[in-house]
Amino acid sequence: MPDQAQLRPAALRPDDISATAHSDRFQTSRRMLLGSSLIAIGAAASLGPPVGNDRRFNFISTASAQSATPPPAALSKAPQPFDYPGKDKGLALLGDRPLVAETPESLLNDDTTPTAKFFIRNNGQIPEESKQGDAWSLKVEGDVEKPLTLSIAELKSRFTPQTLRMVMECGGNGRSFYQPAARGNPWTNGGAGCAEWTGVKLADVLKAAGLKDTAKFTGHYGADPHLSGDTGKDAISRGMPIEKAMEPHSMIVWAMNGEPLPHIHGGPLRLVIPGWPGSLSSKWLTRVLVRKDPHDGQGMGGTSYRVPTVPIVPGSTADGKTNFTDMTSMPTRSIITSPANGARFAAGTRQLPLRGAAWAGDHEVQRVDVSFDAGQRWHPMEMTKPKNRYDWVRWTGTLALPSDGYFELWVRATDSRGVAQPHIATNWNPQGYGANPFHRIAVLVG
Repeated sequence: MPDQAQLRPAALRPDDISATAHSDRFQTSRRMLLGSSLIAIGAAASLGPPVGNDRRFNFISTASAQSATPPPAALSKAPQPFDYPGKDKGLALLGDRPLVAETPESLLNDDTTPTAKFFIRNNGQIPEESKQGDAWSLKVEGDVEKPLTLSIAELKSRFTPQTLRMVMECGGNGRSFYQPAARGNPWTNGGAGCAEWTGVKLADVLKAAGLKDTAKFTGHYGADPHLSGDTGKDAISRGMPIEKAMEPHSMIVWAMNGEPLPHIHGGPLRLVIPGWPGSLSSKWLTRVLVRKDPHDGQGMGGTSYRVPTVPIVPGSTADGKTNFTDMTSMPTRSIITSPANGARFAAGTRQLPLRGAAWAGDHEVQRVDVSFDAGQRWHPMEMTKPKNRYDWVRWTGTLALPSDGYFELWVRATDSRGVAQPHIATNWNPQGYGANPFHRIAVLVG
């Protein structure tokens, strides 16, 4: 078995190094999540200091850690308590203007993510809740033969509904793993969820409007006000190539997990564009504009939801005008959902049951592997078959531990192209998109 010291997190930010160098004992941490459905023996407890993909811990070299600048206050603080009607109190508040909250990995243990546990991401103010119900209307206009104005009731009656279980993921998921820190909410892995969405194909509605030969892109608009309150500005207005809009899994939805779409999740009507950044899945949907040119709304261009095509020096200044491209397929990601980070097991435990999830944007998950010795050996996990395209893969397995002690568990997914998750967050960019390093948790046996 590798020496215990080799299994400790290899990269602590400066403010963590001083706090841990003099202490080898296990302490309680606010970041630890207590309990797990798999902790059948031994009391549920937390390990300290926090490990795994905690936003204060990242894979960087010791030399880099010694020279790194201190993290922003947003990254060094523990998550704030979260209290919102209908939402699980275990969510971590990342920001209140706009309201943003992520789901700890251990709360993503359900095959279908309950609405109460689904992450929250807003770009502007939350609009007043609609009293219109099925009278809420959507306009489809632009480069179409027959502009449409459709109520939800008409969407339900004119088009064939479908229900699909699909992952939605914030484009900045994993942002906190970049070094140096990037701009934006410090997501770990919790800006994702997999719900059942009910609605109609966006393609069917666009076909009914009659796409012109010039129809090449879309632009989306919602009812959420700009943060400033300026009625002349959109909170966000993103768009996509018409090919993605015409995919049968791109949907206009009015229900989530069998219930009317909650207001906080864009009800009564929103887009769900799976596999691509969640910012395309416009909430409180009022208008779809079909265009001949790429959309130029709020959240398009520059470095907004764009990543480098040529790697840039981490921390450098970039305006996104050259060697940048719009973010499309989200990167491969896997998480351990049980046990929770910081779980303690009884002395003598040798068989450790594991459970988690994996997804890969437009691609399929090919395999999932777990290591308990810092990647020296990888152990394949068993994967379930997704219900439909863009559903996540639930995986399970039992890890044979060689002894009592402290172990870091790493999980790595590989997609259908043969592309695996990296050890560290790669392709640094100013707004921190696409960071998908291994998820890491720590457990203590004995």
